[in-house]
Amino acid sequence: MANCGCNDYSRTQLLRRAAAQAGQGLPAIEQGMPLPAGTGLTRRSFVSRATGLALSVYGAASLGPKALEHGIAAAAAQAPASDPILVSIFLSGGADALTLLPPTSAHPQYAAWRPTLALPAGQGTPLTEDPSLRFHPSLDGIAELYGEGKVTVMPAVGYDDANQSHFTSRHYWEVGEVNPWGRWGWLGRYLDHHGVADNPLQGLALGWDLQPSLAAHDVPVATVGQPDNYDFWTPGVWGEVQDKMLDAFGDLGDPPTGDAGLAQARTAVAATGRLRDQLAPYQGGFTTPAGATYPNGDFAGRLRALAAMVDGGLPLKVVAIESGGYDTHSNQLDSLPGDLLEIGNSLRSFQRDLEARGIQDRVLVHVWSEFGRRPEENGSGTDHGAAGTGFLIGSKAKGEMVGEFPGLAVLDEDDNLRNTSDFRGVYCALLEQWLGVDAAPIIPNASNFARPALVA
Repeated sequence: MANCGCNDYSRTQLLRRAAAQAGQGLPAIEQGMPLPAGTGLTRRSFVSRATGLALSVYGAASLGPKALEHGIAAAAAQAPASDPILVSIFLSGGADALTLLPPTSAHPQYAAWRPTLALPAGQGTPLTEDPSLRFHPSLDGIAELYGEGKVTVMPAVGYDDANQSHFTSRHYWEVGEVNPWGRWGWLGRYLDHHGVADNPLQGLALGWDLQPSLAAHDVPVATVGQPDNYDFWTPGVWGEVQDKMLDAFGDLGDPPTGDAGLAQARTAVAATGRLRDQLAPYQGGFTTPAGATYPNGDFAGRLRALAAMVDGGLPLKVVAIESGGYDTHSNQLDSLPGDLLEIGNSLRSFQRDLEARGIQDRVLVHVWSEFGRRPEENGSGTDHGAAGTGFLIGSKAKGEMVGEFPGLAVLDEDDNLRNTSDFRGVYCALLEQWLGVDAAPIIPNASNFARPALVA
């Protein structure tokens, strides 16, 4: 998924990538721009033999790989199979709320302000709670789940006096407060209070970089770039010859010897052989039940892997995934429908996968973006706005709209869509109703925010 090249969006990606990679320094930040949550966390990489995953672990400088291995195993042994898991899906770039849920009737300003981008009347699935809103046809996958009562819709979620910088607004959502000096992610703070000191899988980013919402102060968290693509690499050797060579290495590790140096070498070779055997089931990808057919692409592949991880008993608590390409200043009709089709179909497949495995009641998915777009198009796209659209998806989702659609007749002072629900209230509700913890120590000024009913 490509973005339009918006300078603010591109700078955001550059800054966050540098912040997430230890030892590479941070580019200059314009005055007033916040540092990404978790900046300065140590990062170390290792292969977990217990899980068959290549992990980058953040914030565990005092723990070696063996301690982390033991921590993962202990957490897996202790976690009941019914423990809830929250999956945070970030649509980066500012997804256009009026395309995700077009107000095609009862809102005459919509067609007037969007002469080229408006969805034709009658297309898309109408919402039961507000038939003036329709799911974009590219989101038929989510609309199908909505019809089954498995989707909570937030048509105008955000915060007052919205910041229209990608960098700053995203930061507010990540730290769970409107505070440019926040340094720890809201999910990271949850783990600091309710996680453990040696299980990095408790907070897992499926991607190449740490998601700042997971940045924790006291406990380790991890990233996994390609869960189904870890393998041994030997220069100039591949295929059947490589397989036979690695088989031979495994055999060489077996015979005992009285030579200390040879014993050390054989121990290392034997460990390599065992690791190869443990990783083997993942090299062809994860097994997916019948009835869960995923589309192609990295986003769908990560959800597919996640379903297998949950089913495999990995000790997960919160998981974060980013999907980019939503900064649609231009050529919106060319790029956005395809991106929405991938997201909608992937999330439907993920739900079907969980259901086929019988673990659908353990997982709740929260879909969000840093802001929506302006109601009035700019010719071929839309510019940065305020309130956006969010979804909660899962068998345990309440399935009731959170906040009403505010209409287009009265906009905010910047001529953007007004918010009717606050993202911090959503966070408080997720913490208390889904994860079962008190939001007060985690979300600053938590008592100020109304909690919508999110969980059935």
